[in-house]
Amino acid sequence: MAKKLPSSGINRAAYLVRGLFDEKTIDRKPTRDGYGLGLVDAGRASKNVVVLSADLTESTRALWFKEKYPERFVQLGVSEQSLAAIAAGMAMAGKIPFISSYAAFSPGRNWEQIRTTVALQNTNVKIAGAHAGVSVGPDGATHQMTEDIAIMRVIPNMRVIVPCDALEAKKATIAAAKLVGPTYLRFAREASPVFTTAKTPFKIGRAEIFRFGVDVTIVAAGPLLYEALIAAEALSRRGVETCVINMHTVKPLDVKALVQAAKQTGAIVTLEEAQVAGGLGGAVCEALAAYAPVPVERVGIQDRFGESGEPTLLLDGFGLTAPSIVESVGRALKRKRGEKVSDRPEYVAAAEGHLDELKGKIIAESLIRTPRKWGGKKPDASLKSRKRK
Repeated sequence: MAKKLPSSGINRAAYLVRGLFDEKTIDRKPTRDGYGLGLVDAGRASKNVVVLSADLTESTRALWFKEKYPERFVQLGVSEQSLAAIAAGMAMAGKIPFISSYAAFSPGRNWEQIRTTVALQNTNVKIAGAHAGVSVGPDGATHQMTEDIAIMRVIPNMRVIVPCDALEAKKATIAAAKLVGPTYLRFAREASPVFTTAKTPFKIGRAEIFRFGVDVTIVAAGPLLYEALIAAEALSRRGVETCVINMHTVKPLDVKALVQAAKQTGAIVTLEEAQVAGGLGGAVCEALAAYAPVPVERVGIQDRFGESGEPTLLLDGFGLTAPSIVESVGRALKRKRGEKVSDRPEYVAAAEGHLDELKGKIIAESLIRTPRKWGGKKPDASLKSRKRK
């Protein structure tokens, strides 16, 4: 018989920060910072740890390792395929290589090399994909990698880890260095709440319950987990008690914890800043279909590319913030009760409406700065170059 969980409230054993929902006091850092700090600690613990970078040393925070251990740092330039292949060779020689780049480029551009030289040979390479998700912001769809969880999860021998905040990212990096075998670590660019502490449990492959609830379960990975907690508090005020699970390890998935939650609450909502097809949402649906079929609502990127814009606006525009999560929970509960729901989720339609509004504002602002000759509202005189004195 499954162990009965407390009916509601934050899990004290998770040791989350005090003032969890106080926006004025909670610290904010990008998860990539945790990666940089974790690299330094891992390098201190083992002389076999080496770091390879494909030009983006500062952005990925690999710079911090380079400054501390320059003799163990390799700059390859813009050559992601070489990044993976050379790292595989170093791993075969007994090193513990971490390869750092934007997720759009690694694993985006070098997936075949990762598959063949890293995973097929089961070499001890750690792939760090930074700047993942739409919160990359103004860089737009070309740099907003949302397919990485899906494409890495299907590779045999590969582990996939998505830390929820900078502190957990540091723990994940250190743990990955001690783990033997291919591992993918996913990090974000934008600063997000640091809501775990040094005492918060973390173990690769084991999910952690951050909040107890009996009505529905939210299974989240990455910084959006904080939005899940905000949504759960809002739902609690309405009389709906939500269990929130930190599924930081997407592969291997903690199926036992997932099935237990499904049986106890009867409905699941998944949350990720990635494509729901093949990502965490896909992994959860696969597991539940086999062991505990219950209604599942998948909140994430719904089969589309990203957009250019401010990170906070994009998260709202893609339906990845607390209000959309609350709506998705409502739909999951209706399905749990056997009530009829629309074919197209309301929270998806609402998010697309927000995104259209955002795009409209961006276009309007652009037209203000565009000369009339090109269809804008700015006087054509602005095109004339100033006369040299």
